[in-house]
Amino acid sequence: MAPREEISFEHKEAREKLNKSNEDNDVLESVLYHVGEMGRYQMFLFWFMLPFGFFFAFVYFIQMFIAATPQNHWCHVPELSHLDPGIRRNLTAPRIGEEWDKCSMFVANWSQVLDTMRPPDPSTPTVPCQHGWDFELTDIPYQTIISERGWVCQYSGNGPLAQAIFFVGAFFGGIVIGWIADTYGRVPAMVVANSLAFVGGIATIYTTGFWDFAMARFVVGASYDSVFMMMYILVLEYVGPSYRTLVGNLPIAIFFGGACVLLPWIALWISDWRKLLWVTTLPMVINVLVPFLVPESARWYTSKGRTDKAIKVLKRFEKINGTIIPQDILDEFKVSSNPTRQSNESIMSLFKSGPIRTMLIYMVVLYMACAIIFDALVRMSEGLGIDFFITFTLTSFTEIPSIVLLAFVLDRWGRRNMAFVPISISGSLTLIAAFVPKGIPQTALAVIARFFINMSYSAAIQWSTEILPTGVRGTGSSLIHVSGYVACILSPFVVYSERVWSPLPLVILSAVAAAAAGVSLLIPETNGRPMPQTIEDGERLFREYSLCGKPEDLGDAELQYEKRPALDT
Repeated sequence: MAPREEISFEHKEAREKLNKSNEDNDVLESVLYHVGEMGRYQMFLFWFMLPFGFFFAFVYFIQMFIAATPQNHWCHVPELSHLDPGIRRNLTAPRIGEEWDKCSMFVANWSQVLDTMRPPDPSTPTVPCQHGWDFELTDIPYQTIISERGWVCQYSGNGPLAQAIFFVGAFFGGIVIGWIADTYGRVPAMVVANSLAFVGGIATIYTTGFWDFAMARFVVGASYDSVFMMMYILVLEYVGPSYRTLVGNLPIAIFFGGACVLLPWIALWISDWRKLLWVTTLPMVINVLVPFLVPESARWYTSKGRTDKAIKVLKRFEKINGTIIPQDILDEFKVSSNPTRQSNESIMSLFKSGPIRTMLIYMVVLYMACAIIFDALVRMSEGLGIDFFITFTLTSFTEIPSIVLLAFVLDRWGRRNMAFVPISISGSLTLIAAFVPKGIPQTALAVIARFFINMSYSAAIQWSTEILPTGVRGTGSSLIHVSGYVACILSPFVVYSERVWSPLPLVILSAVAAAAAGVSLLIPETNGRPMPQTIEDGERLFREYSLCGKPEDLGDAELQYEKRPALDT
């Protein structure tokens, strides 16, 4: 594609306007360069992402461990409660082929059964469980909400429904917290998100039924994944382009991935769902330190015309990093950041701009596909034929090497390639896994597929941050992530489709991967380019660096800027 300077413009004023927008963005990048692309303050912010990476994993996956379903259960009969569990099951549960019926019991004289210690005749009528269930705590060796409250058989939908309500909370919370991030700043949004996670997590401990539990999970869901992503966006806005990929991926690999690997063993060590919630929720009180330790985004201040605040933050970076911004660069920054020249960008700007809207739709499709494949592979851990805790650990461990590898190749091979190739491989592996035996063969393929989808997912997370203009980056990122929550609501139904046809879930995931791979080729490449500061910067990114861009039509398109004073820079 022809470089910018080789494109002829019919309209001189449109050229000058866009050049000025470029200059303003270049000035901001120059200021951040002189502050230090990765100084001491940026290193502190990088490591301060650690607890929030852990909170991200805990908020996302904790429900799998507090609401895990023991596979072996049968009807409780009060008259036989003093007997050993194995004997109780043999006496009370009807046989269905080689399996025990988990949801029915004989209509029998249990005093007589207790006297003879023989089960009723197989032809004896049966009824649904009348007095709850007994659980064999071997595969899940502790009481969970499911076993404690009897959410099995006719109540088995409570667990998936509560998880769906969690993601409904994420849908609304993502939109609101994204709006807070763009209206009031990244730091207030981060405080709100982590406060919701803390309140909802503690409230979950004191629930007694389904609906209070579901509402507590709704509150926790409203914080997902903003507990981490607000900090992630803020840090990315402060590091230089040459460090952006490392900073954008290593925290996900090390902090989020490490927490995912540790979580099943923390759950086994504690072996109490209430105590597990205390241990994973109480550390969120560190959130009170955020306003004192984390600087607000200078890019956000600039997008709002609050130059004095931006300079104050940049001066703090100067002091901590031991760097100096040349006075001429600082003066130019003050002029380019004049409040009268800033745009009043909002979420509506995302939809009014054709190029931005198109980019957003493509990214939503890619992000939803990554989310549903990622989430479904995690939730299939219980059905792959190997211990749940081991399978979860193996699939989670892939997060670390896959994203570390991504961090070192993303700038070399580009965002587009690192989204397209891994998701294509993941789709191929899930298709093969659909037709191999359960156990080690299917688990191995699922683990490798998870390795590659991790790469595409993380590339999409960074990519979505880089294509959006600063003024709508929080809202736009949240909107993209909200689409992922919708996909996660669907993933339990994908897993459930196994009851229709055993290979169906993996076949569906492979088809989703194929569709997303094609869409990823249409998103503009952002590798090595400044993050867009204004809507105009984002539109130019789409036109010049996507396969759908039409640089030959730029003259007519850019003339439209004269008719849109709200986007003046």
